[in-house]
Amino acid sequence: MLAQRAREALARHFGFRSFLEGQEEAVTAVLSGQDVLIVMPTGGGKSLCYQLPAMELDGTTIVVSPLIALMKDQVDALIKRGLPATYINSSLSDSEMEQRTAAMVRGDYRLVYVAPERFRSERFAEAVARVKVALFAVDEAHCISQWGHDFRPDYLRLRQALDRLGRPRVAALTATATPEVRDDIVTQLGLGCNGRGAPRVLVSGFARPNLTFTVTQVSGGEEKCERVEKAVRSLGTGIVYCATRKNVESVVAALSGAGHNVIGYHGGMTDEQRTLAQEHFMQRRVPVVVATNAFGMGVDRADVRFVIHFDIPGSVEAYYQEAGRAGRDGEPAWCELLYNYADVRTQQFFIEGANPDREVFASVYSALCVLCARGPVEMPVTEIAAQAGQPRNGMAVGTALNQLERAGFIERNYAPGSRIYTTQLRRPVIPFEELPIDYGYLEEKRARDERKLEMMLKYVDHKGCRHHFVLAYFGDTHAPRRCAACDNCLAHAHKHLRAPNAEERVFLRKVLSGVARLDGRFGRGRVVQMLTGSQAREVFEAGLDQYSTYGILSDYSSEYVWGVLEALIDAGCVEVSPGEYPTVRLTALGREVMLDKTVVQLAWPEVEQPVVKKRSARALQREIMDKVRERRLEQENGADDARLETALRAWRRQRAGEMGVPAYRIFPDATLALLAQHRPGNHMELLSIKGLGPAKVRQFGADLLSIIRKSKNAEQEK
Repeated sequence: MLAQRAREALARHFGFRSFLEGQEEAVTAVLSGQDVLIVMPTGGGKSLCYQLPAMELDGTTIVVSPLIALMKDQVDALIKRGLPATYINSSLSDSEMEQRTAAMVRGDYRLVYVAPERFRSERFAEAVARVKVALFAVDEAHCISQWGHDFRPDYLRLRQALDRLGRPRVAALTATATPEVRDDIVTQLGLGCNGRGAPRVLVSGFARPNLTFTVTQVSGGEEKCERVEKAVRSLGTGIVYCATRKNVESVVAALSGAGHNVIGYHGGMTDEQRTLAQEHFMQRRVPVVVATNAFGMGVDRADVRFVIHFDIPGSVEAYYQEAGRAGRDGEPAWCELLYNYADVRTQQFFIEGANPDREVFASVYSALCVLCARGPVEMPVTEIAAQAGQPRNGMAVGTALNQLERAGFIERNYAPGSRIYTTQLRRPVIPFEELPIDYGYLEEKRARDERKLEMMLKYVDHKGCRHHFVLAYFGDTHAPRRCAACDNCLAHAHKHLRAPNAEERVFLRKVLSGVARLDGRFGRGRVVQMLTGSQAREVFEAGLDQYSTYGILSDYSSEYVWGVLEALIDAGCVEVSPGEYPTVRLTALGREVMLDKTVVQLAWPEVEQPVVKKRSARALQREIMDKVRERRLEQENGADDARLETALRAWRRQRAGEMGVPAYRIFPDATLALLAQHRPGNHMELLSIKGLGPAKVRQFGADLLSIIRKSKNAEQEK
């Protein structure tokens, strides 16, 4: 009954034929009156999980979100659909805020977006208390968890706000949360209270097989900038994440100096500057943004081809959320972490800042007792830190202030038109020793933050599949242990060809039928989504669910189907178009295989033992021809380059024979010559060679690097 009502409402209010994966279950749970925690990947359609119930429930839905820069976009989209919505945040004038608050109290809106700091205002809290709140939606809910990677103290007021509102139903939403963080969200928001029973916790999948994960050890900032510049030159559109504002500015300067169109984004910029930077990137005026982790939540640009971490992040969840902003269109994207052990010290500094010890609390409280003796003071954290004798780590002082405010011993508010807090002591003032601060809790949090950083370092040093590592971290115990999209699996892959058995021949015909049906209009990602019956928004918007091949491989994982499609591309059965948005199309050979008129050998996703083949007379003849060509190349390019180019030609010929395609389909002669001349040493350097894109590097990179490495070793032994 509820499901049918939800589907009818979806068509009536939003014009969609069907829900995306996970949405229907979430919507019906909210409509039934349950508290719900929804963990859904970025781009999975979380917002509809509260927007649709808001249209069906009697009353107003309050949406708490830290994404001030994106509130207007969401509200404008709702208004275009004729749905009454507004936002109330610091971007409004006092008169606009008053008008919208009064309209909210009158019940003029179904959805009202507010920033969490609004609940600092007693006046606003009193106004909301007069509203009939049908649903309280908390977006980016991981921000309430001190075990999460993006904790925000303002979120801690939400439980008190819910109590004042009489405990309406709650929908908490996030894209990234470990099982531990999920439990903490439930606790901090009090989900399941007020007689509604245990909350529903709905988790959608995290797998992103189109992202290639790689970690590169670097010597320092200069080498990092060189690698970033190569990525920008090779891949075009992307995000570079830095741990500090200083690094953001230095990378922007380096890329701008190299002639690239880039923009910076960090917390030291004004609200207007940050909003402008985000708009430039989202509206495709600028292809590359260099940013701290202040940038990203709510960013939905589909064509991001790379995300590079200039510095190591503090946790796996922070890394995966940020890296996951690449490849939202389902096409291959490059995610690289540049690692230097000295950078770990920056994250250790952040941990110290987020977890001050008793001494810091004592010095800050003592300084406040002096500073605020005559009343409130408007003073930046850096000055309070200096007064407290803690100038080295202002972040620790800021954390201490947040904890003292949370405990109710100080009160802080923004002064009108200022970004600096006004701070005052609550009365009566009590001795520091009597403050009931739970130092044991703070020590436990510090230990957990340190464990998160240790887990991030384990990811860096991990020798197995990086996709499996991340998915297992988030609790996916069934994640495959091998992939075709990380540096470790690519480096250790020994793909050996074999013909399909009878069952696999049927499987291949289904894959190729899906490619044929779409007839070169979509890329690999959409083909895999269509074949596996994905419920992603893009699938329905493109009408892919209407094809006869939709869902014919739904019993298989998208990772496996992706791997087989890549193998068919390698074998020459499917061709990929050039350009910024590559599409796939059936070749003549692929049509023969689809019609079961011929059989090809494939490098199947499952690794096989190598097959040793005897050399034929034709192979011996080719060796003689190679030696003749090598002597000619020695005269033109030098002996070492000639031998390496000859080795690359021999490898290309072998691969072409195995795949049943002409040699030029692997690489043209010009690409082999460039490889012999420049001798790239890793996957990123391969991307700088003309003729080598992400897909080719994924397919052949390990083989090429092995040949080049052997050539260098042979030269050194002479």
